[in-house]
Amino acid sequence: MCGRASGNEFMIDNGKLRIEYRNVADLVPYVRNTRTHSEEQIADVAASIKEFGFTNPILVDGDNGVIAGHGRLMAAQSIGISEVPVI
Repeated sequence: MCGRASGNEFMIDNGKLRIEYRNVADLVPYVRNTRTHSEEQIADVAASIKEFGFTNPILVDGDNGVIAGHGRLMAAQSIGISEVPVI
């Protein structure tokens, strides 16, 4: 089973997840996302990313729409990260 990402790479190859990096500017947050994050939460996530790196990729659909990881995306933007890992 292979799911095609928008563009030229497969997200799943031979049944194994493949993490790739995408430009933050290309990702589209889900407009109706019900989860909200306070500035304090975003700052905490940003501090964690600075200390440990990304330990949990952002989940996106085939059109770069964010399914899960809106807080991680906002944290990355707040500290100037231009590319993030996605599944």
